[in-house]
Amino acid sequence: MSTTDTTSDTREAADGRGDHVPPWFTAALAVPYTDEAVTVVGVDIHYLAWGEPGRPGLVFVHGGAAHAHWWTHVAAQFAGVYRVAAIDLSGHGDSGRRDYYSLATWCEEVVTVAEDADMAGPPIVIGHSMGGFVALATAATRGDQIAGAVILDSAVTAPDPEMETGRRSEFTNSKVYPDTETAIARFRTVPEQDHYEPFVMAHVAANSLVEVDGGFTWKFDPRIFLPARSAAHDLLPRVACRIALFRAENGLVTADIGAYMYERLGRVAPVIEIPLAGHHLMLDQPLLVVTALRTLLADWEHSVPFERD
Repeated sequence: MSTTDTTSDTREAADGRGDHVPPWFTAALAVPYTDEAVTVVGVDIHYLAWGEPGRPGLVFVHGGAAHAHWWTHVAAQFAGVYRVAAIDLSGHGDSGRRDYYSLATWCEEVVTVAEDADMAGPPIVIGHSMGGFVALATAATRGDQIAGAVILDSAVTAPDPEMETGRRSEFTNSKVYPDTETAIARFRTVPEQDHYEPFVMAHVAANSLVEVDGGFTWKFDPRIFLPARSAAHDLLPRVACRIALFRAENGLVTADIGAYMYERLGRVAPVIEIPLAGHHLMLDQPLLVVTALRTLLADWEHSVPFERD
């Protein structure tokens, strides 16, 4: 999730000044992709696509106020084996906006993008933070349309009478900056964390901007909503397809929350900790995320899923 404020440490990270860009990152960004769009419930949904059509599919789903390019350096590394798509959910990135946003509509966007991208069979949906809620809701309500879901640091907790079931975005999008350099210098994540890879932050920040009258502003619609942690409580037992949980060591899914989600999922979903990672795993530990995904996907290709009691 991204907003418009920053600290001096984050400014330096966004600029990437003085930081070495490793060859793996340069190679990932050099993997060819196409910009695609498909209309879903009256709104044009933009997505990035890698790999040959007709292969098994992966759909990457970003978090709240983020966009498809949060995933480019990760998603591109699967293009040799899979047909890969990274979606801009409505209200985000280069997709259109709606008068009202819902998990159900975002789920429709995910499965429609998978179909439009010409994937072989149902895809595996990989979602981070708010995108993890979208992936979870897709698995619970459209489990026959996807092969599995991987949820990255999306914390689901028990309902609390004092907790709202859904909330509007806390993000603001009112500031217009005179140039991209000024805007990128104000880029940070919510929540903030101790470490980011500066070259990843610079790439993500640069792709977060849109030109408007008077300068540049952030692409997301400030009217998007963010599901509360208890919003997906009733979805967990309804998941019928394969599912796995990644929790960041220093993220939002604590060991207790991971155990709670494991129980609600019928004790058949692995809970995998990504060491050293903060909530925004792809920004600080991208290669650990790639390794964990490759390991999980290889296992799913050659194993039979457990069945819930």
